[in-house]
Parts: sequence; C-alpha cells; structure tokens
Amino acid sequence: MSSTGPSNSPRARTAAVTVALAVSAVLASTIPTAQAAHGGTSQCGGRGVDGTALIRYESDIVIKAPLSTVWKLQTDVERWPSWQPPVTTAERLDPGRLKAGSQFRWTTPAPATPTTPATTLTITSTVQELRRDNCILWSGPAAGEGLRIDEGVHLWTFRKVKGGVRVHTEETWTGSQVEADVPTATEALGTGLEAWLRDLKTTAEAQRMP
Repeated sequence: MSSTGPSNSPRARTAAVTVALAVSAVLASTIPTAQAAHGGTSQCGGRGVDGTALIRYESDIVIKAPLSTVWKLQTDVERWPSWQPPVTTAERLDPGRLKAGSQFRWTTPAPATPTTPATTLTITSTVQELRRDNCILWSGPAAGEGLRIDEGVHLWTFRKVKGGVRVHTEETWTGSQVEADVPTATEALGTGLEAWLRDLKTTAEAQRMP
C-alpha cells in the first residue's frame, strides 16, 4: 500500500479506504468472500468488534516464529513503520508499556480517487483491551481531507500451535462515507488485513528470535 499518486482504477479507489485503518495498501489478490461474511466471533477480555457494523472482515495466518516475537512486533507500535512501509509515522501518546487505555497516533497516505482527494490519513487508536501474549483490541477514527472512517474496531488474538503461532484478526468500520459503498469498503478492509498479516508473518519469520 505504497502508491500515493492519483488514479481512476478500481484498485486505487479501494486503496483509498484500505489505508484508513487496515494500513496495508499493498493490494494483493481478490479477498476470500467467505471470510467477509463472518465477524465478531472472537473476543479479548469479553469484548470484540462492533457487532452492528455493516463493514467487517476476519482472517487467520500461522506464523512460524515464537509468540514473544510476534507479540512484540504487533504491540511495539512506534516501530510499525520499520516493517509496514505504508505507516509513515507512529507515536505513542502516553508513556509506559502498552495497556488498556493507551493511545497511539499514526499516519498513512491515501491516493486520490474520483470522489476523494489524495490525502494523509491520521488515525488515533485507543487500546480497549489487552491480555499479554493473548489478545489486543483497539479502536478509533481515521481522518484526512475528504476521507473519514468514524470508527474502526480492530481485534487481534494469538494462540500457540504446533510449529508457531496462529494469529487471528477481525475488524469493523462504521461511518457514512464508507457505508455508502459497503462492498467496496469490505473488499478494501479485507485486502488490507490480508496484507498486514503477510507483513507480520514475513517480518516475524525473518527474525526467528524469542
């Protein structure tokens, strides 16, 4: 998800929404439609994604790396730009270990589309739940000039399996702009999450350190 130039292609229109919260504009193959029909089945501390949201997606991947490596990559948010090129900046808004109530702000470019200008999205996320080496849930808005997602709710769970870690992710979006075209927004969300999982897998397996 690195392209920032204007384009009228369907892929560029999809990317304009993808970068908002999934932060993975490296658009890949068509998403599995069956996964887009699910959502809200997992929880962290008794809480999950928005069960009423029209836009939702979930997916899993197995990463052949220690759980500690995967967890550190995902929760060390200030280092996201080092392994997710589309994340241009990332900063913690409070000190100390990431925990429930922690906030972080990150930015990513969104390319122009026929209905929205090229812009930089600013996402402010608040951690709602966190169980170390187990799960994390965060939520917050994404806003740029002419492009907004009112709230994205993003859940991640981590489970040790034979040979590595199964990472599960679910996300929902709400907001009038993205809800105006639910299929496009859902495809964008799913494509973004699949790319995020691949980046996490590639980086964690390259490190292979506990």
